[in-house]
Amino acid sequence: MKKLMFTVVFLCLLGGIQATMSVRMAESEMVRFPHLYQYDYGTRLFPGYTQGLGGCAFMKLWKATGNKTYFNYVYQWGDSLIGSDGSIYLYKMDNYNLDFINSGKVLFYLYEATGEKRFRMAMDTLLQQFKGQPRTADGGFWHKKVYTHQMWLDGLYMASPFLSQYGATFNQPACIDEAIHQLITVAKHTYDQKTGLFYHGWDESCSQKWANPVTGTSPNFWGRSIGWYAMALVDNLDYIPATHPQRADVIKLVRTLADGMLKYQDKQTGLWYQVVDQGNRNGNFLEGSVSAMMMYFYAKATNKGYLPAGYRKIALKAFKGIKKHLIVTNPNGTISITHCCEVAGLGGTPYRDGSYDYYIHTPVRSDDGKATGVFIMACLELNR
Repeated sequence: MKKLMFTVVFLCLLGGIQATMSVRMAESEMVRFPHLYQYDYGTRLFPGYTQGLGGCAFMKLWKATGNKTYFNYVYQWGDSLIGSDGSIYLYKMDNYNLDFINSGKVLFYLYEATGEKRFRMAMDTLLQQFKGQPRTADGGFWHKKVYTHQMWLDGLYMASPFLSQYGATFNQPACIDEAIHQLITVAKHTYDQKTGLFYHGWDESCSQKWANPVTGTSPNFWGRSIGWYAMALVDNLDYIPATHPQRADVIKLVRTLADGMLKYQDKQTGLWYQVVDQGNRNGNFLEGSVSAMMMYFYAKATNKGYLPAGYRKIALKAFKGIKKHLIVTNPNGTISITHCCEVAGLGGTPYRDGSYDYYIHTPVRSDDGKATGVFIMACLELNR
């Protein structure tokens, strides 16, 4: 733990308890999961979306601190995952699963840092998936091939920032246009004007048991799905040119989501509920990943000027709430985030009906990677 203490002291000198907490969480994750493939309780090498999320968090921390230990942690994973010919271990394009795309975000860091052509080749392979990705009638990506006619908010984070970053990095403006189209399309079908929130999913065919027979929307507002979409909006804007005619439309969505979720931030703790708009119902709970995601969203959106500076206090309140109510210190000195939803979805086998009862009975655990990785990134944003 000597290296951890040195880095923590260094960051304290830079200024910001948030920076200190990002390092403590990252170092704790490396103790729990010595290899990145193990991140989020992984048991095998795989292009998993949570490993992609964790990889990006560690790369951002490497950039912020200069500590190459974080880079090496991610490089070892990328080196094992990507073959010399650019092949991606266990990747199956014909599944048309948007989750697979998220691990591709790490490849931008690896390619920039090393110049190894295999990382560019792997990115090109992932880009090819979009050519065959099944779509709704208005061009929205199905979340997966097996989830026919369905857009999920989750998929917007998995796929669209990769598209826009690829477009900006390799001068492919059509990729940026596509990413924007996906962001706007899912909003058109999932936004609920009454609550100001976005439904988890939309079934164009209205045939799923979870789908509203008229609108096709799922029945509830799941916190993490909105968090995924919130992060997708601000991350895409990193790569959408200031002169793009639809950039203002994406910023408008940022403001719409910001105002909608603000109404449901718990006044006492600064956190958000698993089912966002039903905090008073029996069984609902303040959930770790959505709270970290909204902290990231509000911090980054204010840093970038998409929201007025006053919105920063929302992110700060979330940080204080996570630190006070969700983070615990373990006997070995590591820290953990508690009360994290392990996984939730719609349809499938066994069938997930999107009901309130379903969401509040999903497995809950500590140190879920969808919370820890985002918390690292959120602390860095809040410390800027």
